[in-house]
Amino acid sequence: MKKLLIFVCCVTWMNSARAQFTAKIPIDSNYSILANPFIQMESTEAINDMYNFRFERSMSHFNYLRKEYGWHPLPYFLMGLNYWWRILPNFNNEEYDKTFHAYMDTSMMLAERLYKDLNKVEGAFMLAATYAFQGRLYSERREWGKAAYAGKNALKYLEECKGNGDLSPELLFGDALFNYYREWVPENYPFLKPVMAIFPDGDKEKGIEQLKIVARNAFYTRTEAQYYLMRISYYEENDIQGSMQLAGYLHKTFPGNAYFHRFYTRLLYQSGNYGEATKECKSILNRIDSAQAGYEYNSGRYASFFLGHMNEIHRNFEDAKKYFKLAMEYGEAADATDMGYYIYAVLHLGRIAEKEGDSEAAKAYYKQVRKLTSRSHSANKEAKMKLKQL
Repeated sequence: MKKLLIFVCCVTWMNSARAQFTAKIPIDSNYSILANPFIQMESTEAINDMYNFRFERSMSHFNYLRKEYGWHPLPYFLMGLNYWWRILPNFNNEEYDKTFHAYMDTSMMLAERLYKDLNKVEGAFMLAATYAFQGRLYSERREWGKAAYAGKNALKYLEECKGNGDLSPELLFGDALFNYYREWVPENYPFLKPVMAIFPDGDKEKGIEQLKIVARNAFYTRTEAQYYLMRISYYEENDIQGSMQLAGYLHKTFPGNAYFHRFYTRLLYQSGNYGEATKECKSILNRIDSAQAGYEYNSGRYASFFLGHMNEIHRNFEDAKKYFKLAMEYGEAADATDMGYYIYAVLHLGRIAEKEGDSEAAKAYYKQVRKLTSRSHSANKEAKMKLKQL
């Protein structure tokens, strides 16, 4: 039945996409939906609903946009983005992959016509955006060939719309990503250097400054720019405070967004703000229990481990053990027993057992760590040393 429903949906999308090719479109080659303030006003509530994980409410309005502006790739792109944010909190969940790709493929077909027949710059931007998001998912699925192809095309079209940021903050988003990732990709993936060599040089610092402008002034890409800045600050620039300011703002603005909630909580924990981190961790666990959209086992792994460690630091060993064991349960449910939070939950349980004088339990936990990890893993080395001492 599920396969039949997917097939019917795909046929419907394809028929709808064909209909867009016969839809009435503007003749003015300068016509831009991205810069149209009336369409932006119509879309505000739907965009906010999407980032707040009220997905069905968001989709109902995107469907209205599709009926009104079905010749343009934007409505289909936004529908695909809606499913992207359903995927983002837990990349292990492949439930929405086909739906995401179906919407993005339709957006791509319409963007190609927009590029060829109406507005080359806006068409290039939409093609770049569509390829970029598909490439991100392909890379998460370790489909490296498809990811490289999508990434190459995204950069190609970003290069074509590069330098038009004065026309729209949305287009400046393309400039920003090109400048930053043109330099970042070969630095982090040396095997892609030959592919990247065909593109002009980028400028990471300029890219960051452009992202900040987009984060302040754009409509469709504002939150995506803030998302990128948050991740770049944390993962690339080692600026935890800067990243936490953005994460805190995004969590406050979109309190229903599980990804922003988890990221903010992680930064509170890592910066030593244990009081606020404890409150947010418990909020995450409560939302998982309430089956709130986006809150699932993956978020549970994080929140439970943080609570376990913070209680261990304060020598509340009974609560620490409870939360470390809960982190293990979430890790098993998420099929993530080879991930750090699961491994270190077991290691910390061994440390606590040792502190409590229960050498047999400590040995059992340390032996489990050794089974879970390779010899070169830091947790394995500690567990080996502890077993010798015991």
